[in-house]
Amino acid sequence: MTEANPRVLVVDDQTLVRQGIRSLLELAGIDVVAEASDGAEAIKECLLNEPDVVLLDLRMPVHD
Repeated sequence: MTEANPRVLVVDDQTLVRQGIRSLLELAGIDVVAEASDGAEAIKECLLNEPDVVLLDLRMPVHD
């Protein structure tokens, strides 16, 4: 039996940071289910995609 990779949501207000993290995770075979650029969008994406892990910046626009 094999273990499934975690489903990850990447949240950062800086597009290049978000894209870089996503690229690194995907190279490692980790499934990035969504990205968000602020706290409100992160909440929406969590409800829509139900990720196993949320990797987020602590200081975010709209919601921290």
